[in-house]
Amino acid sequence: MGVILGYARVSTGDQDLTGQTMRLNQAGALKVFTDIKSGKSMDRPGLASLLDYAREGDTLALVRLDRLGRSLAELLETVKMLQQRQIDLRSLEEKIDTSSATGELIFHVFGAIAHFERRLISERTKDGIAAARAKGRRPGRQPLDMKKVDAAMKLIEANVSPTEAARQLGLGRSTIYREMRRLGVRRPGESMLSVPGKIT
Repeated sequence: MGVILGYARVSTGDQDLTGQTMRLNQAGALKVFTDIKSGKSMDRPGLASLLDYAREGDTLALVRLDRLGRSLAELLETVKMLQQRQIDLRSLEEKIDTSSATGELIFHVFGAIAHFERRLISERTKDGIAAARAKGRRPGRQPLDMKKVDAAMKLIEANVSPTEAARQLGLGRSTIYREMRRLGVRRPGESMLSVPGKIT
């Protein structure tokens, strides 16, 4: 028979893990693994250690589902991995237990909702592109403002640095250097050999 392994996570060192670990111990966790990591961080050594320790038939327990994943898609991916390894998941707050038929059904519903959401986003993107084309606009990168490029080249010829010219005119630094190479522009006293990316 498997054991219950707890997982607790807080985002910063200022937060306390005690409340989570206490509840997990009360729920029967044999051992509690912890992380002090933001939900955006994929580097979670505590969770990795739990997964290395866990065996088929064990249960990963946590206080809330948001301790495990930063998004529904990530959460479902983790649950899928647990299912493949035959490790159950139990969330105390949401009262979800994938070892039960009801708990497993809930995650199937979550998966369907996530798929539906991705389809909606894809369809909205396609609709937006079609609408833009119908109005004669091309979606994607906007054309380069050559007036700004000309102004940048004049600033550079007046001994303003390419970086500063880019900042003043709202252009990308790489764009400035690309146009300098294309137009053969260089700062006073500078050869084209010193322009980044120039191939001789």
